[in-house]
Amino acid sequence: MGSDIDQADRAIIAQLQEDGRRSYGRIGAAVGLSEGAVRQRVARLVRSDAIRIVAVTDPEALGFRVRATVGLRVAGDPQPVIDRLAGVGEVDYVVSTAGRFDLLVEVQCADHDRLYALLNELKATPGVRDAETFMYLKLHKQTYPWPPSA
Repeated sequence: MGSDIDQADRAIIAQLQEDGRRSYGRIGAAVGLSEGAVRQRVARLVRSDAIRIVAVTDPEALGFRVRATVGLRVAGDPQPVIDRLAGVGEVDYVVSTAGRFDLLVEVQCADHDRLYALLNELKATPGVRDAETFMYLKLHKQTYPWPPSA
């Protein structure tokens, strides 16, 4: 799909990143396309999974005041651990990595007690041999730009 995205698609994506609720008419006026053309392009981008239009939340404002990334080292095949993590409500991000950790897991918890319990659950997960937690003290920047700036 990446090679099928043209300059008009990029311009539409940039408009949606500024305001995902912006009307197709306003986007069209900004990028030089008709409302219908924008609607068709957005539908194609969504169908192809090139973009998703979602609400970006502020976890702290929603009661999830404790956030951390947990680095996991896994013995053997990581897929069973990944499958287990996918079912944990407080886990919002899991990525396989190369280097010191096999998996990085981002968690959001209501309080320190829940984080403590969750960390114990993660450490007790079959296949997990070691875990290291990186507490978030303060969020300084969080963006989702595309394409990323050089």
